[in-house]
Amino acid sequence: MQVFQQYIDGAFDAGSAQFESRDPATGEVWATMPEAREADVDRAVRAAQQALHTGPWARMSATARGKLLYRLAELVQQNAPRLAELETRDTGKVIRETSAQIAYVADYYRYYVGLADKIEGATLPIDKADMDVWTLREPVGVVAAVVPWNSQLFLSAVKLGPALAAGCTLVLKASEEAPAPLLEFARLVHEAGFPAGVVNVITGFGPSCGSPLTSHPGVAHIAFTGGPGTAAHVVRNSAENLASTSLELGGKSPFIVFADADLESAANAQVAGIFAATGQSCVAGSRLLVEASIKDRFLQLLKAKAEAIRIGSPLSRDTEVGPLCTQRQRDAIRAVVEQSIAAGAKVVTGAHEIAGGGYYYPPTILDCDGIQSPSAQTELFGPVLSVNAFQDEDEAVTRANATRYGLASGVFTQNLGRAHRLIRRIHAGVVWVNTYRAVSPIAPFGGYGLSGHGREGGLAAALDYTRTKTVWLNTSDAPFPDPFVMR
Repeated sequence: MQVFQQYIDGAFDAGSAQFESRDPATGEVWATMPEAREADVDRAVRAAQQALHTGPWARMSATARGKLLYRLAELVQQNAPRLAELETRDTGKVIRETSAQIAYVADYYRYYVGLADKIEGATLPIDKADMDVWTLREPVGVVAAVVPWNSQLFLSAVKLGPALAAGCTLVLKASEEAPAPLLEFARLVHEAGFPAGVVNVITGFGPSCGSPLTSHPGVAHIAFTGGPGTAAHVVRNSAENLASTSLELGGKSPFIVFADADLESAANAQVAGIFAATGQSCVAGSRLLVEASIKDRFLQLLKAKAEAIRIGSPLSRDTEVGPLCTQRQRDAIRAVVEQSIAAGAKVVTGAHEIAGGGYYYPPTILDCDGIQSPSAQTELFGPVLSVNAFQDEDEAVTRANATRYGLASGVFTQNLGRAHRLIRRIHAGVVWVNTYRAVSPIAPFGGYGLSGHGREGGLAAALDYTRTKTVWLNTSDAPFPDPFVMR
């Protein structure tokens, strides 16, 4: 049994209460976690406020902040095996994926190391004599960073990196579902030498932790990743403090395959897009739209690849698909798949029980052509692919855009003109052409509609954590005139 602690104002403690975490591969309790409640939240926000305004962080140069970020990046890279093992143990994501992803997380911090001293103001060519006018970019304030359990070290890096580069302080709330990796990450923050209160790491439940944090009067910006239902609560909470928000939410991403595509390449990308991370990804390509003339051939190719996937212990390097994170999630997926079959969806593969313990669900493909399938409308956050055919380009676009989500999309075609047309017509914040799930710290990421607003990654993300101050300097020696003397 492992015991984790929260991190507030540069110190570790057990929190107001504790709760148990279960191993998704076995269903057994493996660790106890600190449960932050309103008093802990208030203490964390106040620590962040003090660090922002009066501590050494407030006086630190941008270059010095960058050096601390660089040290943090080095520690993340050095401790990647331990972090990956914890994430696999607590979430069920396979070790081969957590290891690769966490190793890349260090590059996100390194990118913002370089940006820390390049966030600039501007001198304005003002239209008034004897006036020098310029702008400064200052940190927006205390940031509440709220992340889900999936890809949590990555999803925290795209918030902490730009926020710290901009000079903000943060309270990072890890998901109560599987917070172990971020609670361990707090030890790296401490070891890197960040002043007390700059980064605080807590976890807890929505009513007693999430709500007090996102409505706290000391919070100036909320960076949230999660589902649109929870995001609605976050936005309502932000009415209490008028905090600005950036929301990276769910998706029901279309994966469009035309007859002229390289089908082997498209099939590999589709498998990666829906079955990697056991489908527990906001950008999962969960809606396959395939040109009717190649549908049967493409489905047979996908079926063979899906049935060859190795399912097993997430800690084994041979495993390609592990368990889902929670039993509740598995039960919800099973229910929607059963509803879809009852509505007329045909099972191409999967949709069966997996013997033994743990929260496993098999890679599943449902042929939903010609029906309104619940699986094609609902973000399942699991390894379930819904398939529909299209006859032409216009129908492909219509089907792709027939959702309130708009996070990601994939297009597979060798027709360059068609690719450019679809890039413009698809309503999504990310369009991958002949590839899928590619990310970089240099490239902005975010969605439309129910997939949220704001962008993570790139220079724009760092600027989102600043506010503009305008300075007017009178250069004349003449006294300011009496406003009530007429001339």
